[in-house]
Amino acid sequence: MKKIMLSVLGLALAASAAQAQATKPNTTPPAQAPSQTEQGTGLNHVGASIPVAAYYEGGQEAMYAFIAKELKYPLLAKRNRMQGRCIVSFTLNPDGTMQGIKLVKQVGGGTGEEALRVVRLLKFKKPEYPILTSLPIDFKLGVTGSNALEN
Repeated sequence: MKKIMLSVLGLALAASAAQAQATKPNTTPPAQAPSQTEQGTGLNHVGASIPVAAYYEGGQEAMYAFIAKELKYPLLAKRNRMQGRCIVSFTLNPDGTMQGIKLVKQVGGGTGEEALRVVRLLKFKKPEYPILTSLPIDFKLGVTGSNALEN
């Protein structure tokens, strides 16, 4: 009986130690990418697929390349170190125009207005039916090779 209780106690301690290790904060410093200028991104290019991008000439890569070229990090957001994702919603009409463009989520400091401005510049091909969609646009400071250029 003592062996069973010690065995159970040993398992409980092992599980507790494993859980403590899993919740232990990471003390390893993150790798720092060399930052030439403070810029923002249009999207975290990690496997995120935007369905409406199929109707953009050149696809998703071309759409975010255009956003990268046009997007400018708002000065107020940069000064206050505001970062995050803005989400713009709109309906892509069968004639290729957009309507109902609205800001669903913003970070503040002018990032929402900038995201709206850039989305309004996008030109899409004509889909067969209206498509209600949303487009995420990320603003991150200190990211090399990303979208928004300093003013």
